[in-house]
Amino acid sequence: MRPALALRHLTLPAVMAGFVAVLVGYTSSAAIIFQAAAAAGATPLQIGGWLSMLGLGMGVTSIGLSLYYRTPILTAWSTPGAALLVTSLPGTPINEAVGVFVFAAGLILLCGVTGLFARLMDHIPQAISAAMLAGILLRFGLDAFASLQVNFTLSAAMGLVYLLGRRYLARYTIVLTLLAGLAIAALQGNIHLAQQPLAFASPAFIAPHFSWPTLLGIGVPFFVVTMASQNAPGIATLKAAGYSVPTSPLIAWTALAALLLAPFGGFSVCIAAITAAICMGPDVNPDPQRRYMGAVAAGGFYLLAGLFGGMIGMLFGALPPALIHCIAGLALLGTIGGSLQRALHDEKQRDAALIAFLITASGVTLLGVGSAFWGIVGGAIAHLLLSLPRRNAG
Repeated sequence: MRPALALRHLTLPAVMAGFVAVLVGYTSSAAIIFQAAAAAGATPLQIGGWLSMLGLGMGVTSIGLSLYYRTPILTAWSTPGAALLVTSLPGTPINEAVGVFVFAAGLILLCGVTGLFARLMDHIPQAISAAMLAGILLRFGLDAFASLQVNFTLSAAMGLVYLLGRRYLARYTIVLTLLAGLAIAALQGNIHLAQQPLAFASPAFIAPHFSWPTLLGIGVPFFVVTMASQNAPGIATLKAAGYSVPTSPLIAWTALAALLLAPFGGFSVCIAAITAAICMGPDVNPDPQRRYMGAVAAGGFYLLAGLFGGMIGMLFGALPPALIHCIAGLALLGTIGGSLQRALHDEKQRDAALIAFLITASGVTLLGVGSAFWGIVGGAIAHLLLSLPRRNAG
């Protein structure tokens, strides 16, 4: 497609949709990315470099795929995957953490190239995947309310703004909640920018190291969560909006981007769902065939955010922990609720899903392997045993 023709489709509503999509993406989960990088042992400067790589990776893939397919294809990091990393990476050397990123990206690329994505995910019941995700995210929801004990005024005000936002301005709820938290933290004198000098962060290469306990305990669950809770909803969102795009190439291209960026902290590049939906509505353009420019505009804002990744990292380093815990937990409430609903919806799979949820939420580590993996195993075993046909008496 000629660039001049594409530019004619770049309208102000498309630009605003792209800006809102990126703003919602960063405000709803950048705090979780910061926690995940910190859990891997990254310094504030390295975290800035990671955010730069993520922004540049998402910007390039969003622009390239949207222009090529003339479809609003927005990419994102895996927020559920980042949440898993927060709970799984503490104590893991940063080189092994990067090894996990490379390993998971390689598995996703294999699924995309071979077309195994749909067939592979069919072997894990949706209820068990959803239960594992809910178990991973439970901690974030609990931390959001535990922060009331740390800073009641800040946390309670953010909770109130969240509820009012959900009632009257649902699309901007997280943005408004974050702004309220920043305002109150500033009034309390809890934002210490003076101790966190703003600086541009150039991404640094980190050599990946691989160990089987880490790859099994973190890498496999990270792969499953990314595929089941990020890529699958992203593809479903495109189809629900009426866009027919070949799935395997999208999975392969985003996985290749993640594989190349992993040694520099770009832990995942996936197909977006929630933020992508912002670029697919009639407000972007009455003609569905021209809405792809909303995602192109979002890609431009991603690139801009990537250039300032160091400043974003330093900002989160200056914020009080209560604010980060509260905004992360509130932003994930919808995902937690949706995961629990999917996990418990089918009565026949409910017991197996509950077992997967409780094992994952327990944080248990067996044979050096983390709870998310054992949640899948325990849920799958329960599902198989409970699904065995019963023998008729007599």
